[in-house]
Amino acid sequence: MTLMAVTDKAIEKIKAMITSGELAPGDRLPPEKELSEHLGLSRSSMREAVKALEVIRVLDVRRGAGTYVTSLEPRLLLEAMSFVVDLHDDSSILEIFAVRRILEPVATGMAAQHIDAERLTALRAEIEAVNDSPDVENLVRHDLAFHRGIVECSGNAYLAGLIESLSNHTVRARVWRGLTQADAVERTLAEHTAILDALESGDAELAAALTTVHISGVEKWLRDASQLP
Repeated sequence: MTLMAVTDKAIEKIKAMITSGELAPGDRLPPEKELSEHLGLSRSSMREAVKALEVIRVLDVRRGAGTYVTSLEPRLLLEAMSFVVDLHDDSSILEIFAVRRILEPVATGMAAQHIDAERLTALRAEIEAVNDSPDVENLVRHDLAFHRGIVECSGNAYLAGLIESLSNHTVRARVWRGLTQADAVERTLAEHTAILDALESGDAELAAALTTVHISGVEKWLRDASQLP
């Protein structure tokens, strides 16, 4: 069983505790050891589940004070949890990445002809901001903003809008990658820097090729992590 599937199992069990009323909004979770024993799960999978649920604001981890269910209505809590629960069964996400892999390098190559110094500076600042605070939320926010900032310079608003729509459907995959791939932050920033350097030099072919490699790498990680064919 993959780490993603094991973590999903832990999330499902916490979800069941909320559904049954065993945990209510505002309640404090039992200590990690006690909760993992109660649910029959390893402490490592429980830890990953808590981290994932903290990212999507289902749980509130208060350093030194414990972990609490956020004060959302139960319906909203469960909707938030559905954000990550069944990713490993969803082959459509790979199809979205495949379309991104076809379209986004084209848009990036086009952007090399139109991007200005102001946008290049802003994108460079985006990368530096994540280096200053390399957590999952910042990585996902940066990833979305970085790719949006490039395709907006393609000179084709329809193409940029289409890619943005596709990108918005890959947020949960980006969250999972940040949580489960050890070098996700470093790898993402290195690849983004290389793409930006190519854009800055006006090399459309290199920028497009690096974007293809970048998206293909995430696609391969997702296929391996979720055991999709």
